[in-house]
Amino acid sequence: MSSPTSLERLFVFIMAGGSGERFWPSSRIATPKHLIRLLGDQTLLEQTARRFEGVVPKERIFILTNEAQLEATIAAVPFLPKANIIAEPAKRDTAPAAALATALALSNRKDAIVALFPADHMIHDTATFVRQLKEVAEFAATHPSILTYSITPTHASTGFGYLQLGEAVQSGVSTHLVTVERFVEKPNADRAQEFVGSGCYGWNAGMFLWQAETFLDECRKHQRELESFITNFPGSGSFSAYLAKEFPKLPKISVDFAIMEKSSSVLAAIAEYDWDDVGSWTALPDHLGKDAQENTLRGPVITLNAGRNIVVAGKRTIALCGVSDLVVVETDDAVLVCHRNAVQQIKNLPLPPELK
Repeated sequence: MSSPTSLERLFVFIMAGGSGERFWPSSRIATPKHLIRLLGDQTLLEQTARRFEGVVPKERIFILTNEAQLEATIAAVPFLPKANIIAEPAKRDTAPAAALATALALSNRKDAIVALFPADHMIHDTATFVRQLKEVAEFAATHPSILTYSITPTHASTGFGYLQLGEAVQSGVSTHLVTVERFVEKPNADRAQEFVGSGCYGWNAGMFLWQAETFLDECRKHQRELESFITNFPGSGSFSAYLAKEFPKLPKISVDFAIMEKSSSVLAAIAEYDWDDVGSWTALPDHLGKDAQENTLRGPVITLNAGRNIVVAGKRTIALCGVSDLVVVETDDAVLVCHRNAVQQIKNLPLPPELK
């Protein structure tokens, strides 16, 4: 009997949580940015899930969400099995999500390979993404490494964590793999400029791939609570009660802090595709384009002597006259007017409960 290929062992998990704050008023707690049609006819979650079509069967694509967003998540991906949409019973961080993904994969097959991706990233070059995913999975199938993706910086961003990249690894695949020397938290502007200028750093995209047993071994070394959760996880069809009882007990910690920064076997695949985490309203011009006055407009919008604005209209017409550098967003129950430089403050608005 022939050995299983890496793709036959691959399970894809999409992390679909979030609080819906940065794209208010279009996004809310129950419908964060990956559940709204921000950049087209499909939600970011649907676009992310469809990126894996043809790579693994839909039975091996899972969504990790929460109770508040479960109904909207099911509606957003009707082509996936409903049983594959898992609501985490408590708000934790990416390390418990990674442990849950690993436990679910292991409950299906002991030689499983786990791919863990956020739901809200925009990637247009799907062909290159898929090719690299297959190559990284092929490498992971025979190497006990934790693999992440490094995005080559296009500017000195202070909004991303960084990876300090080391030596090249002989991988046998065309995707360039390198060692990760350290994980660096979001830097200030001067340090970000140093990182980008050195050519030795990449953006940490929060996308991961590993053999399930490899991740379990790392938990055994560094996070015994996560190890216990994985090893005691029941069969794939009877875990609801276990999840409800044990998941809320897990530490609220990111997978970077819990595992990545402690592990000596982290490698980075250098991404060759376009990538954007669509972090705020100011990301829209890169995907929706601009008019002659550098306005990005969606819906019924009229402008006169107005430039560099981002306007998303709903049912009503929005008219801008003699103003610049604004973000204006209209929904049925709210209107946002914000300077472009203040978009990161939207999450701090003192909203009444009915508008959150």
